[in-house]
Amino acid sequence: MWASGLAWWAAAAAAAVSVLSAAADKAPPARDANAAALAEEVRGKGWIAYSARGSSGDWDIFLMRPDGSQVRNITSTPAFEEAAPRFSPDGKRMLYRRLPKGTTVSHDKWGFQGSLVIADADGARPAVFGRDGEYPFAAWDPTGKRISCLTPKGIEIVDLAGKQVLRRLDRKGIFQQLFWSPDGKWFCGTANHLGQSWTIARMDAATGQLNAVSTFQNCTPDWFPDSNSVIFSSRPGDQGGYGWTQLWRADGAGRRRSLLYGEDGRHIYGGLISPDGRYVVFSRCGQDGGGSEKSGAPMAMMRLADTPAIGGPSPALRKKHPATKDGPRLDLPVGWEPHWTAAEVGVGR
Repeated sequence: MWASGLAWWAAAAAAAVSVLSAAADKAPPARDANAAALAEEVRGKGWIAYSARGSSGDWDIFLMRPDGSQVRNITSTPAFEEAAPRFSPDGKRMLYRRLPKGTTVSHDKWGFQGSLVIADADGARPAVFGRDGEYPFAAWDPTGKRISCLTPKGIEIVDLAGKQVLRRLDRKGIFQQLFWSPDGKWFCGTANHLGQSWTIARMDAATGQLNAVSTFQNCTPDWFPDSNSVIFSSRPGDQGGYGWTQLWRADGAGRRRSLLYGEDGRHIYGGLISPDGRYVVFSRCGQDGGGSEKSGAPMAMMRLADTPAIGGPSPALRKKHPATKDGPRLDLPVGWEPHWTAAEVGVGR
């Protein structure tokens, strides 16, 4: 995914491929006492939606409790591939992409693929919103009444009721992974900006003014609930050739950068902050990428208070970051592109 042509979100570890298609229906891995305590702590804090392969081998949308329990497939449509769910701000609806069966879900361009679907948060009443390829990288605004879309013409603000483009902003180099801040004042996205490729950028949603949050080999940005900080995946340029992707945070102005999680032998993607701002979810890929081209990767969760953290022995990374907290990590099922709502989603399917 970098400018050198490396493919982000490539295959998951070969040793895991044989079990990935059925992993979404299995119980979470065995846990030690500290991880079990974390699981108990988060179990009732809403629901996480994510993409995973169902029993028929196609991509479906799943729901689980934040501790990895009560996993259920809420689309189960063998005729389609469904990916990248996002709950509405009130937790009552979700949007996702529906692709023709057999389509490879692109690690970079998934937001341009297939049709946008809007459904109830439990997957009920799915409705296709537009034609194939329309409303690319659709993301909710804070009211749930509009979406932002990243089109070749620019960033479009679309009224959901009338499907009207209310206004348009210049993209200014943002080319994928565009998301609206919870307070509605900002966008973040991956951009080519000021001569730098794979930059995390923040845009003022009113004026279109852009600033860099993190330059050099970054992607998959998303917001903290306070709209002041951004979470993203990165390989910082000062690491002397260290080749594994880590999870980082920075404030919207690009200051106060800090490591959240890294691990020798794993690429960390899918960074997500819980609605209460206390926990972080991510995926751990054995190969470069989040695994969308195959079957995803093992997901995990930590308390933000227990970061920065480094997984496993990881001597190379620990040498670069000697002061870490390394609290318990809660391992979750295999998946891709998780999203969390604090709402109590009624599942009646």
